[in-house]
Amino acid sequence: MAGALLVNAVPHGVAAVQGRPFPSPFADPPGVGPSPPPVNLAWSALNALAGAALLRRSAGTTAERTSAVVGGLAMGAVLAFHFGSVQAGGTGLRGLGR
Repeated sequence: MAGALLVNAVPHGVAAVQGRPFPSPFADPPGVGPSPPPVNLAWSALNALAGAALLRRSAGTTAERTSAVVGGLAMGAVLAFHFGSVQAGGTGLRGLGR
């Protein structure tokens, strides 16, 4: 979970710093519609803080560090699919259930 949260912080933080609207869970529809940069900055910071807290608390063993890396890579793959689809005009993960 720590790796997933840390990876999720990246696209939201980058979009916020660039001053670009970007999909967030607070948009309409959630995860597809654009949110303004301040919302993405807050979402990025929340994800980064939670991920760092989890990582600091529980990533002591090799297995725990490996699971954080695997979680981050898995989240990266999911985000690449979702945001790639949304940026191309699709519905991302929301369209999978239809």
